[in-house]
Order: sequence, then C-alpha cells, then structure tokens
Amino acid sequence: MPTRPLPTPALRGFRALLSGFSQIFLQADPGCGLLILLGIAVGAPELLGGALLGGLSSMLTAQRRGYASADIEQGLYGYNGILLGMLISMQFQWSASLPLLIMASAGLSSLMLAPWMARMRNRQWLPAFTFPFVLISWLLLELATPLQLQLRPGAMAESQPLDLINSLAAMARGLGQVLFIERPLSGLCLLLGLFVADSRAAAWGLIGSACGLGFALYQGWEQHSALAGLYGYNAVLAAIAVNQVNRNMALPVLAIFLALVLQPGFAALGLPALTMPFILACWLISASQRLLKQSATQIDLRNTKP
Repeated sequence: MPTRPLPTPALRGFRALLSGFSQIFLQADPGCGLLILLGIAVGAPELLGGALLGGLSSMLTAQRRGYASADIEQGLYGYNGILLGMLISMQFQWSASLPLLIMASAGLSSLMLAPWMARMRNRQWLPAFTFPFVLISWLLLELATPLQLQLRPGAMAESQPLDLINSLAAMARGLGQVLFIERPLSGLCLLLGLFVADSRAAAWGLIGSACGLGFALYQGWEQHSALAGLYGYNAVLAAIAVNQVNRNMALPVLAIFLALVLQPGFAALGLPALTMPFILACWLISASQRLLKQSATQIDLRNTKP
C-alpha cells in the first residue's frame, strides 16, 4: 500500500492555527476552527486581521520557547492570542503600534499559559481557560492612556422589539458574542462549527445562550443587551466546559446559573466582565467537586480504621 505523505510544516501550522480558533469553544478540531474563522469573516471582517495576527504570534512564541508540540498542534497556544487580537482591534483605533501591541500581548499570553498548564498537570491546579486573555485585556484597558491608545467610539445601541424572531436571533448572538460579534449569521456559523466538533457541545452552547437570554429578561436586565447576546456568551462557555468533564446534566445547568449571577458584579467593580464569569463558574464547580471528593475519602479512611 502506498504510504500517505506527511503533512508539510506549513500545513501543520495552519491546522494548529485553526485548532486555536476552535479552542475558543474548548474544542480541538480544525474543521470547527475553519467555520469559526468563516463566522468572523462574515460578521466582523475588520477583526479578522487581528485574530490571525494574535493567533500566529501566540503560536510562534510557543514554538520559539520550545513548548510541547502536541499542545501547540491542539491549539492550546492560540486561542488567548486570537481573543486578544480581536479585542485590541475592536477597542483601539488604528495606529502603527497596534500590530506590535497585538503581537506582544499574544506572545505574553503564551508565556503566562505555559507555567500554568505545567502546574495544572503536575500539581492539580485549576484550568487557566481564558484567564491570560482576561488579565492582559484588563491591563491594556487600564493603561490605554499612558500607552497613548485611542479608544474607538462605541456604536449606537438600536432598540429592538421583544418578539420570536429577535429572541431566536439573540440566541445566535449569544454564541457570536464569545468573539465580540453581534451578527446572528456569525452565531450560526459558530454553532455549525461546534456541531462538527461535538454535537453535545453545540447543544449545550445553544442551551447556555437561551438561558442567558431568558434569565436576563426575567431579572429585568437591560433588554437591548439581552437581545444583543451579551448575557449569553459566558453561559455558553460555562455549559460547554462543564459538560466536557461531567455528564451529569445538573452541573452544566449550575455552571450556567453561576456565570449569569456573577456577570453583573464586574460592572460594580468597574471592570469589563469579558469571560471571567465563565472562568469563575468553572473554578467554583471544579473546586467544590475536589473538596467533596477529599471529604468522602477522609470519611472512608475513618470508617476503615480498626
């Protein structure tokens, strides 16, 4: 039988980059990443360059530092850089220093992630998820004035009636807002990408977005923000992440609830929530499970003592 040719370094790099896009939704599937890339091109083409530059910069930093090739190929050193590239492109006006800022921030995210993953594997630390992206984003937004970064003016909010069509569109937007995209068509591309990678992840992502919309409206939170999907994206990520390691349906639902109740607190702190509510929700559930397991082990040890 003829042997299949090995993929070229360029092809392996492209697959790793696509996997980095899919890792935003906690998947390691180049096909999913390709559909996510399409969703960005459809819904926010102005952010596509920043996403690609950020993903490449974080991946190349990992390669130059000699990090595990398996982690790089799975996209683990891509997704934080992609999100940083998109946020920087969205928040700040164009300048000659902006690409350098994206490359530096994305590279820093890989430098932060590597020791965290080592401790997660050797010392049972909780997963980092998108924490490097959140921390670096908060720092950049705080240092915008000293760094002479000009913020882009915010878009005018358009009121929308609460009806079936807008509610369905809001569920798609909840997926898109993971990538700062409001167009429902982009959300559908992301949902299709999730379905390609894992149908359960797609289902839980949709459930998370729907719960975010319903909970926000029930609580009387700002209707425009709810219909824009701004209360859905953390619930989407929390549901997908917890479902990956727990087949008990109650735990992803709990993760959705925690992500939703934690999100408004960041406005009170004067910080953009970004994906921190999702991270905290997952950390709380994981830490609680560990404590319960340790308690059960200690009880068993006491019961077995003569």
